[in-house]
Amino acid sequence: MTEEKILGFLMESWQTISQAVLEIEVPVQIVAVIVGYGLARFAAPRVMTATNGYREKISGGLFIKISDAVASVLLPTLWLIIQFLVLAVIQGAGYPSKVLSVTCSLLTAWIIIHVMTRLMQNTTWARLVALCIWTIAALNIVGWLTPTLAVLDSLSFTFGDTDISMLKIVKGIVASIIVFWVCLGLSKFAEGRVYKAKALTPSVQVLMAKLIRVGLIAVAILIVLSNSGINITAFAVFSGALGVGIGFGLQKVVSNLISGVILLLDKSIKPGDVIEVGQTYGRVHAMGARYASVITRDSMEFLIPNEDLITQQVVNWSYSSKNVRLRTPISVAYGSDIPSVIKMVEEAAASQSRVLSDPAPRCLMRGFGDSAIDLELRFWIADPEQGCGNITSEVLIAVWQSFNDNDVDIPFPQRDIRVEMIEKQP
Repeated sequence: MTEEKILGFLMESWQTISQAVLEIEVPVQIVAVIVGYGLARFAAPRVMTATNGYREKISGGLFIKISDAVASVLLPTLWLIIQFLVLAVIQGAGYPSKVLSVTCSLLTAWIIIHVMTRLMQNTTWARLVALCIWTIAALNIVGWLTPTLAVLDSLSFTFGDTDISMLKIVKGIVASIIVFWVCLGLSKFAEGRVYKAKALTPSVQVLMAKLIRVGLIAVAILIVLSNSGINITAFAVFSGALGVGIGFGLQKVVSNLISGVILLLDKSIKPGDVIEVGQTYGRVHAMGARYASVITRDSMEFLIPNEDLITQQVVNWSYSSKNVRLRTPISVAYGSDIPSVIKMVEEAAASQSRVLSDPAPRCLMRGFGDSAIDLELRFWIADPEQGCGNITSEVLIAVWQSFNDNDVDIPFPQRDIRVEMIEKQP
């Protein structure tokens, strides 16, 4: 009995397949698919050649990525356009179009997956998106998409006054992935444009970039919540509890965030400044929402909280001007010609490329020491981020070389030791 059922099922399947193949509509649709591919294959190189001039004029990393992604799917896109035209003609004439419909669904899924995976840098997210798109395409081809959506919509529960179904959750997840991906991509593109704007100061650039990122993320959250069918007013109690939690448990975090905004607004510290905070001296590399990155001359990167930059004393070597005056003491012997030595020291300092000629180096006599005449050399530099100790060393070497060439003595302390012999009384 079982063998007869199996044999009957196989015969019925064979008859169905044979009838479908022998019908005139199926071979015609297959021929239409093959001819459409041939036409797309013929037109793709010519369209690419015609659009190369426009693609070369495109500027911006995001536009270049989109242009490359579209160019990589030019052949299937042209094929899909041709198939859509043929499908419209056949459906308008009232003939069956199952093969063409399946072909259009597969081509659409292929194009969307290929473009999105080319634009996404995270391979995990790209595979997840590809899986979702292929699943939707497969369900649509076999005719199970509408029943599946109905089943997911029937699986629901009530949360307060809001009805939440599995369909809404799935839509929310898919919308979250797409919306956040688009918003983060736009944020990176906008930040790149802002940082390239020469008319904006570094602090304003950082502030605008942070505001754009926060604004786009907020818009993405609102879009996801509204598309998921969740009433935003239901979060009023949650936002109040969150505010209380922030007030008690996240004081430092919020303080650093607000301090970062204040620093960017008042422009007291900006990327590129040379600052000194406590024992840390270096150049401000970047300013984040919570901390400022300071790189020292030893290539050590200190992450200083923004609150410390507000509450502590900060020495900004380049706040209003990058010109910095350095001082170094010099001593010469009492027998030296002081006016000549002063001129010699100033010329030696001026010979260094990093030392500014305006204001010019100045050497002053500070006093009479125990063993030498005390002088002080003062000179200016305009690039403190390149280091102050190294230029001071170079200037002192030039001064020593000039003293050595002109027989100027650099004294050292001399002490007389007196030894008294005391005879021991018998």
